[in-house]
Amino acid sequence: MKQYNSQLNIKSEEFRRRQSAMLTKLSELNLRLKSVAEPNPKTVEKLRKRGKYPAREKIRRIIDKGTSILEIGQLAAFEMYDDIPGGYPSAGCIVAIATVSGRKVVIMANDPLVKSGAWVETTCKKNLRAQEIAMENHLPILYLVDSAGVNLERQAEIFPDKLHFGRIFRNNAVMAARGIPQISCVFGFCVAGGAYLPGMSSDLAMVTKNSSMFLAGPFLVQSALGQVVDMETLGGAAMHNQISGVADYQFEQEDDAIQWIRDQVAAIGTRQEAGFDRIAARKPRLNPEEILGILPHDASGTYEMREVIARMVDASAFEEFKTHFGGTLITCFARLGGFVVGIVANRGKQVMRQMPPDAHGRPQPPQVQIGNVIYSDSANKASHFIMLCNERLIPLIFLHDVTGFMVGKMAENNGIIKDGSEMVSVQANSVVPKLSVIVRNSFGAGNYAMAGKAYDPRLIFSWPTARLAVMDGGIAADTVLLTKRDLDDEQKKAFRDELVEKYERETSPYYSAARLVVDGIIDPRRTRETLIWGLEMAVNNPEIPEYKTGVLRM
Repeated sequence: MKQYNSQLNIKSEEFRRRQSAMLTKLSELNLRLKSVAEPNPKTVEKLRKRGKYPAREKIRRIIDKGTSILEIGQLAAFEMYDDIPGGYPSAGCIVAIATVSGRKVVIMANDPLVKSGAWVETTCKKNLRAQEIAMENHLPILYLVDSAGVNLERQAEIFPDKLHFGRIFRNNAVMAARGIPQISCVFGFCVAGGAYLPGMSSDLAMVTKNSSMFLAGPFLVQSALGQVVDMETLGGAAMHNQISGVADYQFEQEDDAIQWIRDQVAAIGTRQEAGFDRIAARKPRLNPEEILGILPHDASGTYEMREVIARMVDASAFEEFKTHFGGTLITCFARLGGFVVGIVANRGKQVMRQMPPDAHGRPQPPQVQIGNVIYSDSANKASHFIMLCNERLIPLIFLHDVTGFMVGKMAENNGIIKDGSEMVSVQANSVVPKLSVIVRNSFGAGNYAMAGKAYDPRLIFSWPTARLAVMDGGIAADTVLLTKRDLDDEQKKAFRDELVEKYERETSPYYSAARLVVDGIIDPRRTRETLIWGLEMAVNNPEIPEYKTGVLRM
């Protein structure tokens, strides 16, 4: 790998402006993360009086000391449930990838302080994402159950479609068949259909007095059958351990249950790992803190994506593939956390493409190419590179700043549909792990080509500068206005302003994070750390099928 020689002037006024703009966005991000992660102290105190820990504290007590977690969907449901008092912070549950007893695991914990852990649509979507990560990476999954079940006032959001509540239990069965350990501990309520989740787990523990599990609670049993029965008799820890046999273990305190969970993970045997090449990691030579001053403070500014890559990868070194061809995409090999990776990244600046002579042999002037647009030559380069990585079992990383594929007469004549389709096809059929980071724009088919959420990246995070949409709001408004011939100038302006404002709201990374289109929003300085998490997860699944693409329209 060649060390990158940075051209970034960290003492310039422009660098300071860009850094200041990014720090402002990070302040906003940190305030929002704090608002969903810190519960009301009064409700926490009530929980502690019952001998219970808040969900995030419970996770901290389970993971290995001195280790961190990678939280998935921390901003899930953000500003989505304003009609419900207090909203649904983090969708009422915490999903984290963590290290327990020296092993990477997925943890799913209900938060009883959010509507007693009751589920809405986003809760379901987040739990399915946790199971998806566990299945893709063959990671054990820990369920810390404390939920009142489905929010009955919003049941239509969660039942009975393919990706609704029932899919969770289908995944329980599929994971069991694949030999993926599922360890459940009921720390509180476990009601109705939700009881099948621990019921279908590998093993199940309950905590005396605090936990209860039943398909129908005392009120529903009385209403349906006329039976009057208390919670403990109906589904308490003692009953399920001594009479029904549904539970396997019973503990008097949460601390004992937490230790049991750690012991269960420690007892899991090791399997063969995926054969990705890895050596000892080296820190970037260039300072990752400087990433904050690279991106422009406005949407139209330009920058050099290589400067970002050099502050993420080991030793700030990478080897470019087809450096002088397809200039609006960077394709390069590097090491990240010691792993060899292939990086596909959109350029953040205009490039000049040398044009061939005309039919009479006369030289032609260079063509200016927009840096965050994919042209035919860039698509062809990316297709070749992606196939190369699949051939060599090299994980792929995609860094998005793309407004789409090139349009217009020349682009269509050159076959942009064919070339773009080829890139989407080879990327969609990739068998090596894919990790995506949305740095700035991720629009239209460019999102698809760069392994957006629909293309199953193992992880997908965004920076606070990200925008996701079918296209830029201003362009969308101008396009629609061409069809509004019956409007006068004032009406057209009002229509345009309204549509642009709508796009601004919907392209926000917070809008996407709330709906789990991305796994979260990260500080750009944490990009390297987050990607290493993804690579270390991926190692656990050695099952990599043969790479095939089918027919390509060459």
